[in-house]
Amino acid sequence: MPLTFTLDPSVDAGLRDGILDLWTDVSNAGGAVGFVAPVTRETIRPELVRHFVGMAEGRTRLLTGHDEQGRVAATAFFSFNSHRLMTHWVWLYTVMVHPRHQGRGYGRDLLAAAADAARGFEGIEAIRLTCRGGLGLERFYASCGYKEVGRAPGAIRVAPGDDRDDITMLLPLL
Repeated sequence: MPLTFTLDPSVDAGLRDGILDLWTDVSNAGGAVGFVAPVTRETIRPELVRHFVGMAEGRTRLLTGHDEQGRVAATAFFSFNSHRLMTHWVWLYTVMVHPRHQGRGYGRDLLAAAADAARGFEGIEAIRLTCRGGLGLERFYASCGYKEVGRAPGAIRVAPGDDRDDITMLLPLL
């Protein structure tokens, strides 16, 4: 059954807890979403609060995907540029699908829903995101239409002696 996507959902305790659970489970399953396992909800909470502050200030928007049980199963955060020469594109952050839903095409569905949402943002012509090298994520994003436009070798230190490339991907929307 497909996920139900909502742009700018109402933030309440259920959504907050659902995103915390999702982010924790994705991180602990080895997902490249800003943390390295093992993590707890309390480790992730300050980062989620920063995203919520950005939403309250109008700098960030949230896209959620809920499964058939109504649980938060996927997220992507849009971040708008404040630099006047870069307001024609948005960043996509914290793109994740719950591990229990992997392999069902929900990642592609999430990226398609994100592209559709961004096309509705006034003046937005492209989406940029970064991904951690070493996991094949750039191949997945490329299969969804994104193009690799930059790579900083060894810019992400997962652990001592384990440096990964920081890869920038771009999806033109026009």
